[in-house]
Amino acid sequence: MLRSYALEWTGNWDDYICLVEFAYNNSWHASIKCVPFEMLCGRKCRSLICWDQIGERFIEGPEMIEVTKAKVVVAKEKIKEARTRQKSYADKHRRSLEFQSGDHV
Repeated sequence: MLRSYALEWTGNWDDYICLVEFAYNNSWHASIKCVPFEMLCGRKCRSLICWDQIGERFIEGPEMIEVTKAKVVVAKEKIKEARTRQKSYADKHRRSLEFQSGDHV
């Protein structure tokens, strides 16, 4: 993601790093099966585009702690599933290499 933006904004790409971070944190991640901002904060991110939308439920106090704990458990499970999936893919394409003393590696 950063590379595509850096190519577009040559010369001053570092001025836009906060926008890239915002886009990354509000994009769907396959490993956790949700958006990182929603996982962390328990709500959708309200960007300037959607300030007029209403009806969002706010979670406060002990309920927020319980919801956050539950989301952390789900995130850990999803990351473990993704790690297993990625490992099985990597193992299919892995080949064993044998080296002899004196080989240049």
